[in-house]
Amino acid sequence: MTESQSRTITKRELVNRIAEETDQTKVAVRDVIQRFLDSIVDELSEGNRLEFREFGVFEVRERAARRAQNPKTLEKVEVPAKRVVKFKVGRVMRQRVCDEIGPDQVAEAAAQPEPSSESSAPRVQPPTPPPAKPGSPF
Repeated sequence: MTESQSRTITKRELVNRIAEETDQTKVAVRDVIQRFLDSIVDELSEGNRLEFREFGVFEVRERAARRAQNPKTLEKVEVPAKRVVKFKVGRVMRQRVCDEIGPDQVAEAAAQPEPSSESSAPRVQPPTPPPAKPGSPF
């Protein structure tokens, strides 16, 4: 889906979809999703790192104080140190979102073994540079 075709999905839409797919009540699904989100916020506020294999990692990082410049007035301003939440994309999400392959292809890619560093194909040697000229510094 391109940026012009993307749309915002609300928590309500996710609740409805998951409730329908799992035959659970919307109230139960909404409660589980909200507790999950609250738990993420609680853990991050305590400085903990959350790792969801294949999905990604949430962690809190400290940003140092710095001096910045207002682009309109060119006035120098002090920006205080602060904590920010960083998210690093996991393998499956990267394959599905960033590399734009479908769910069937993700399953196939996961089932295939990683390429071995010792393959039977001959290694290609990089070209050798021409010999240096006498007296040249290069």
